[in-house]
Amino acid sequence: MNIKFGASLLSWITPLWDAESGKYAIEKTAQAGFDLIEILLPNSMNFDAATVKKQLKENHLEVVCSLNLPKEAHIAFYPEAAEKLIKKAIDKADELETNLLSGVLHSGIGVFTGKPLTDNEKEIITEVWCNVADYAQARNIEIAIEPINRYESYVCNTAENVLELIKKAGKNNLFLHLDTFHMNIEENNFYDPIVNSGKMLKHIHVTESHRGMLGEGTVSWEEFFSALKKIDFEGNLVLENFSSSVPGMQEKVSLWQKSPYNAQELAEGSLAFLKDHIKKIIIIE
Repeated sequence: MNIKFGASLLSWITPLWDAESGKYAIEKTAQAGFDLIEILLPNSMNFDAATVKKQLKENHLEVVCSLNLPKEAHIAFYPEAAEKLIKKAIDKADELETNLLSGVLHSGIGVFTGKPLTDNEKEIITEVWCNVADYAQARNIEIAIEPINRYESYVCNTAENVLELIKKAGKNNLFLHLDTFHMNIEENNFYDPIVNSGKMLKHIHVTESHRGMLGEGTVSWEEFFSALKKIDFEGNLVLENFSSSVPGMQEKVSLWQKSPYNAQELAEGSLAFLKDHIKKIIIIE
């Protein structure tokens, strides 16, 4: 197993990127002992990649990028806008010298038609995926696509939904990005989706059912880690749990309950949980 442990930008700051808060998140991620940071790119792409790359190097930290499509780039409605935005995100990833762009790249979060995904919508989405996959391939970048729950999208809710469209697109640099929060809502369990995905799974957001400390919710971690061992997982485990101690976070992610842990306690405690469980399954081998 070749696993890198990461923290999302959202472990430390709200999604509203600026130079000062970004530097803070990079420093906190490094100090907490992570291998990498996942930078959620702003839709504006107003992002000084050269400065950020320098900060990453100073803190001995690797990086991956993510993008969540906004409503105005819902692929099924606005394919040209979505393709343009994803290509801009690929450019930023390239500037940062990372080989992975992940995130919600199938639909605008919060957009609904009131009906299930249609065959015509699938055609539009896969055409855009083909175009951005080719664009990314030329820059040696892989794309990992994240299914999210039914309350945030009607397009891809499960691992199987994403894998179906990847197969339809037929591009070898498209992969799956799972998130245990969404899996807890949409999947039958935590074992089968991971095992069935196999080497198509490149990136995982690791969080509890309530977005809090790992091990204190309803996620079946035994199933989760057993599945990672079964597929000999090679990829990133990135914390995406939230603390209300971060100014503005409650409003941004609907975190209405006060967190029992501040951001640092949450990140360090969750990282220790991950490392302990990975060590156990390696020893069992």
